[in-house]
Amino acid sequence: MVSGPGTLPQGWGAWKAPLHTKTVPRVEIEKLSYDRTTLVAIVVGVGRLITGMDRGLMGMCVSERRRLIVPPHLGYGSIGVAGLIPPDATLYFDVVLLDVWNKADTVQVSTLLRPPHCPRMVQDSDFVRYHYNGTLLDGTAFDTSYSRGGTYDTYVGSGWLIKGMDQGLLGMCPGERRKIIIPPFLAYGEKGYGTVIPAHASLVFHVLLIDVHNPKDTVQLETLELPPGCVRRAVAGDFMRYHYNGSLMDGTLFDSSYSRNHTYNTYVGQGYIIPGMDQGLQGACVGERRRITIPPHLAYGENGTGDKIPGSAVLVFDVHVIDFHNPADPVEVTTLSRPPEPCNETAQPGDFVRYHYNCSLLDGTRLFSSHDYEVPQEATLGANKVIEGLDKGLQGMCVGERRQLVVPPHLAHGESGARGVPGSAVLLFEVELVSREEGLPAGYLFVWHEDPPANLFEDLDLNKDGEVPPEEFSTFIKAQVSEGKGRLMPGQDPEKIIGDMFQNQDRNQDGKITAEELKLKSDEDQERVHEEL
Repeated sequence: MVSGPGTLPQGWGAWKAPLHTKTVPRVEIEKLSYDRTTLVAIVVGVGRLITGMDRGLMGMCVSERRRLIVPPHLGYGSIGVAGLIPPDATLYFDVVLLDVWNKADTVQVSTLLRPPHCPRMVQDSDFVRYHYNGTLLDGTAFDTSYSRGGTYDTYVGSGWLIKGMDQGLLGMCPGERRKIIIPPFLAYGEKGYGTVIPAHASLVFHVLLIDVHNPKDTVQLETLELPPGCVRRAVAGDFMRYHYNGSLMDGTLFDSSYSRNHTYNTYVGQGYIIPGMDQGLQGACVGERRRITIPPHLAYGENGTGDKIPGSAVLVFDVHVIDFHNPADPVEVTTLSRPPEPCNETAQPGDFVRYHYNCSLLDGTRLFSSHDYEVPQEATLGANKVIEGLDKGLQGMCVGERRQLVVPPHLAHGESGARGVPGSAVLLFEVELVSREEGLPAGYLFVWHEDPPANLFEDLDLNKDGEVPPEEFSTFIKAQVSEGKGRLMPGQDPEKIIGDMFQNQDRNQDGKITAEELKLKSDEDQERVHEEL
């Protein structure tokens, strides 16, 4: 089938006049199809055209221009066409071939670009979003999705498209570019379409597939990296911190947590995020990288959101799980090593301890280390001097023992975080107990190892003047400590502790202690076992 300005109208080429033997001067006749502003469509090689035209069109390419000189015996011979073509006329045709097809033709598909990663291919009943440029076979443009600022969205194989496009889209991958040539009987046939697609026109579509999904699709998971030793996986109700890159199926990036230099923090399985992400994060391990592909009915649906996620868009998230925890999590304690000697005494609340530690996030990001200061960290357990989770993790340790502590944020720095610590971060400690000093009972600053002196005030009153000033009090207490008769609260400034003790006994605050003012702690609190000044 051919069509093109400059060829004979269909009525002209449908018959042949009988030849006359009489010769006549040659006459040049040029009749233009442009005069009628319509194209000529005709079947070639089946006797519907004059022989010269049949032969002259053979081998032509689309958009090729030819001048055909047809002698009388291959044209209208000695008869001619009454009123139009005299007998024995040589005919001259300027021909432009606009289109050509055969009834045996099928849809022609050429892959122009295929992405290296193809998550899925188009099948019948899928919903696709694609861009296209539509032209006739000679390159004349008739439509483009780009001019409308949005993709063409439709079902495949459901009768919503011309048959040739239904066929041409099958097997495409998101991000793939194809050239699809559709013969007219699989396009708009004999009638064409409006004023832009003529009858019997072959159509050429340059297609870019943006994404594809099926209404029956579920969330698709692909593990990109799984750290070794995964002992816990996220479940509904966990609170998770993760980084992500969010893109459309063709690779167009629409959002990234990395651009904000902050993780996305949320509960999983509680409806705080789109359903597909809620599903896709469950089962993940700390440190895992996974790709989550979410169909639109589990994302933002037909309407999309904002100006970056169009309606009916499939979303692809590349996720890196930083950490997760459950609000009910306790401190997780793992013993790494214990000293070979038997351990009968362990760190308890009130004890003064020295320990080394390394602190990091669960993804390995290093935060703090006592080794940076070359001296152990010091703390009194149970005195709110360190975060609660670390305090709990140090209790029960033997000197020389090493532990790993996983501390959830509600036992660490909470939602707000701290200097250098992100909000809602799970902390990982490696601790080693270097030393331990037994603490004092709550409320005590000094305890006797044995019974206190029977005449305590007389022993305190060093110059025997009936009153004890701060200097005498301090000298006496320091002597008791140095002789091993008693001990001060560990981990505190001795001078400050002794000063506080003096203030407690100087009840009228006149700068000296009298016999009437001096009382043992046991006298004030009979429930205490130890005695204290």
